[in-house]
Amino acid sequence: MQIQLRDPNKIMKLSRLGSFHQSKLSFLRSFLDEFKDWDYKNDLFDLDKNGYGTAVYSFRKKERIYSLVCFANKINDDERSDRVIATKWDAAFTLHDGPPSKKDIERLRNEVPKQEVGRLSYKELTLSRANRSVRVFNYVVDSLSKGSQPDLDILEKVGYLYRTTAVYGSGKFGLADRFRIKNREEINGPFRLEMMLVYLVRQFTFDQVNHVAKNKNPKSAVKLDPKICKKLGIGNSTGLGMAPFIVNHPTLLNNWILSREIALKKIREIKKVNLNEIKIFKKCLKNSIKIISSWNTDSEYQKNKINSLFKNIQKFLKFIEEEFDFEIDFPLNEVYLWVEKNTCEECIEYVVSMMLEPFDNITKPLVNGMSSDEDEYFTIPTNRTVKDLRNIIEKRYPDILKINFEKKENFKNFWFISKNKEEPRYADRFDEEGSELEQPLAIARDVKKLYDQLLVSKNSLTIDKFLIANNDLRHVIRRAFIIEKFPYSEIQDNTIGEKVIPIDMLRLKLSFFGALKFDPRSDKWLRICMFQGAPLPNDLKNFDHHWVYNY
Repeated sequence: MQIQLRDPNKIMKLSRLGSFHQSKLSFLRSFLDEFKDWDYKNDLFDLDKNGYGTAVYSFRKKERIYSLVCFANKINDDERSDRVIATKWDAAFTLHDGPPSKKDIERLRNEVPKQEVGRLSYKELTLSRANRSVRVFNYVVDSLSKGSQPDLDILEKVGYLYRTTAVYGSGKFGLADRFRIKNREEINGPFRLEMMLVYLVRQFTFDQVNHVAKNKNPKSAVKLDPKICKKLGIGNSTGLGMAPFIVNHPTLLNNWILSREIALKKIREIKKVNLNEIKIFKKCLKNSIKIISSWNTDSEYQKNKINSLFKNIQKFLKFIEEEFDFEIDFPLNEVYLWVEKNTCEECIEYVVSMMLEPFDNITKPLVNGMSSDEDEYFTIPTNRTVKDLRNIIEKRYPDILKINFEKKENFKNFWFISKNKEEPRYADRFDEEGSELEQPLAIARDVKKLYDQLLVSKNSLTIDKFLIANNDLRHVIRRAFIIEKFPYSEIQDNTIGEKVIPIDMLRLKLSFFGALKFDPRSDKWLRICMFQGAPLPNDLKNFDHHWVYNY
């Protein structure tokens, strides 16, 4: 049986993209799989009794070494902020290419804690900072120092000891440019170095809390139980800075979505599913109920999504346990069709992620196709015609063409770059100043503008001639020719409309990172947890690859 890939005009709507969940294709999971055979080591741990100082961790294989350099600093409570305008953090980190020398560490000690206003070298690959979850960190220190383990129920409500507030790479602030390292096989997948940094930071938080507890009460203190460590991840606070990325990297976005869609298609086309594959699917699904039930948020928007997911997953579990026969032909296609018909978008995409779990033979080969050399598709084919371009737009943007941009609600907002931090921001053009500085992120509006211009242009006119009179539309012309080849490269929604929920864009990207437990703090920023349930570095050589659902 031949299954069609799902319709991009449906899947690329923000409400659907904002319902995506982590899967076996998520970057932190494929990172762990790719680095499981590397040797892990804590090379330096020079902290004072209060946990302030320097630490170095490394992954090494043959001649290649990547080192996380950590600087833990004392700050006042009123200096601790998750906002991008913060200037001080409890800890700052950089991933160094190779083993750092004493001279490197001294240089980095002066620059890394400064973050954006510091300057790094080509030897540094990624940069980050993090703040303690003070209440949880202090609670764990207090418990361990008294010789007892902390209450896991208390810890799981937060899920981490620290949360990062940014992870930078690709040439920012003097970091190594991508071209220096892009041909290294071990980091060919997307965001490998960022995932490595966050993973090693997680281990630092465990070592630091043990160290502080031991110094607080040397005679009685115990170490945090490794089983509890596994149940903790690293938090992250993410704002709108992440949203333009998926607009500005269309071929990369396509490759992420396409890999998932191809995996789903191939799984639906399996005629007979064996007992072990069914067992893995059901087990992960049942175990995941704990993730849903421990997903805490104060956001009413997210609470409604969680409640709907919980009810629909229970309904789905009842269906496959009491009514469904996995021995029929193409059982997972029938499963998908049932879910699509009987549940919500949140549940549909949740089950899609679950369907990937038993099929390493399908998912693993797809990981290598999730990067993109976007420069390869930058050139506009100027020999094509107005007719060609109009046909592409009619085929690839049918719902966008229906939007009336004469109505205020459809162009209510605008994207701009903040002056103080050079970070993307979002504002109401009718209430706030600055719309003249609008960034070219309103793709739907610009597609419609381009289409209207094409309608009054001669069919045979070549694009080079069309561009002479319409150079302001160059960016969207380029996108139209990209989407012709990459059908999942474009959000099929209006990103400046009154009803847009910006965190849907954040959640899409974070789901591919591998984030869990999305916790919106507004419609513009949220908190997440990463690596919760993941194996510890010393366990990497032999771990359960379904760890997300089994912790």
